[in-house]
Amino acid sequence: MVFPLRLIVVLLCLPCCALPLRAAPDKPLERGTAITDPLALRDLDRGRFGLGRILQPARAADAPLDNAQLFAMPAMASVRAAIDAEFERYIARHNAELPGESIGVGEAFAFQLFDRALLSAAETRFVLAGIVNRMDRAFVAPSSCGEIRLIYRLTRTGPAGGETSSRLPMTLNIVLRAKGETAVDRDGRPVTCAAIAQRWLATSDLPQTGRDLAAKLQARDGPLDLVMPENIDRIEINLQIAHAPKSPRRDFRTDYLLKVFRHDAQARVFREAPMENQIDRARLLADPALAREFKAWLLDPVHFAELDRGTILIPEKFLASAAIAPTPVGFVPSSLLPEFGLSEGEGSNAVFSEGDVVAALKKAASDGRPLQNIRSFGGFQRRLNDITCAGCHQTRGIGGFHFPGVDWMAARPSNTTVVPASPHFFGDQVRRRDILAALRDGKLPDYSRGFASRPQLRGTTGLAGTEYSDGWGAHCYRLMRGNSANDASFRGWTCAKGLACQVTGTARMGMCFVGAR
Repeated sequence: MVFPLRLIVVLLCLPCCALPLRAAPDKPLERGTAITDPLALRDLDRGRFGLGRILQPARAADAPLDNAQLFAMPAMASVRAAIDAEFERYIARHNAELPGESIGVGEAFAFQLFDRALLSAAETRFVLAGIVNRMDRAFVAPSSCGEIRLIYRLTRTGPAGGETSSRLPMTLNIVLRAKGETAVDRDGRPVTCAAIAQRWLATSDLPQTGRDLAAKLQARDGPLDLVMPENIDRIEINLQIAHAPKSPRRDFRTDYLLKVFRHDAQARVFREAPMENQIDRARLLADPALAREFKAWLLDPVHFAELDRGTILIPEKFLASAAIAPTPVGFVPSSLLPEFGLSEGEGSNAVFSEGDVVAALKKAASDGRPLQNIRSFGGFQRRLNDITCAGCHQTRGIGGFHFPGVDWMAARPSNTTVVPASPHFFGDQVRRRDILAALRDGKLPDYSRGFASRPQLRGTTGLAGTEYSDGWGAHCYRLMRGNSANDASFRGWTCAKGLACQVTGTARMGMCFVGAR
């Protein structure tokens, strides 16, 4: 969703007294699904959850792994080489498309590149910023019970590895299988998905913080006791590759590089891999035969229903191995927009037409396959966007990230790092906890999800009146009373009492703010 920058600034500067207030929840939304306590994370980072101990379990706990050491590891050589190659491709594409805009490291350039020297510097390292339970992704590999993610933020440290923080715009996620192939607990009993879910949900009521909480999480019955380096599946990176300040020629712009590296346990290396559901738009549009194959595959009733539910897994032959996610959305040349769309209005070689989608909707209805989200061509376009890595990262993020984490190394955390995660992250916690409860109770979970812009409520009222659902700042759709043109996919995107869906120009998508309806 795109809003003029000046409108966003005005709306964000409205006085708080003008906003309808809602009492904060009794417990954090992420209870039982994520570890965000900064002092506990500090203790975990200094122990076996520091990046060095995760990648090299025999490493001493009191020897933090700096980036010079990290990228000197044979396992990480291919990661660094792939990042360097992406930089070169980005620069070449920029020079071809924006020859009048200089690009390089430093403020002298119109487009300021991330300084790659910091990736392999002794004064930088990745610091544990959060641990997130993603057992809601167990539909991808049921035997693994989903995933556990260790999220590390690139940080410039003081002399000799001291803890004086200067955060840099990059995260590195270690994604682990929640359950290994031969998982047993300390008593030799097989570990089940139900047992893992129970351990996480049991942390909901823990009153501790800091070292006490870290100890409880790692105890014999704690959830982190089961998180082992041998369960590593992949590395995911999100790097602010370039930033362009506002100029007389254009508004500000920031581009983020997203990549994934699979762990080859036998060779002990991380290898560049296709990104889940990151559609390779350029390749499909350049290869009509491949585009036709993708179109037939996606519009198949079974796959179309999976797309609607948000549980689709697109075959790797149609996927890209990297993505550039720009912010703000739509303020960049079309060739740099997220790798999605493929639809009417994007050129004569568009893969999907509105007629294709309407036919697929009619087929789903005749086959008795009720759809939750896609009820129109507009719903199809939005869903096709937010299943991709780039599209999801552009939706309700914090400067291109969904989990920057609180900076526990700073003496006084800055305003940009006081909130550990984005509205998209917090809005999804109810759904994730519901899935954990089903796994704990031995029930078949409902893995479906709503659009990235509006969370799936699942019958709860916990998000009502909040920015995550229909409160101030929530994404909404402006209904036209009695108008048959109201989009069926978004009719439910209304605002709480006292708020109205404010849009710009002729747009129908907007945000909930105080004002006349």
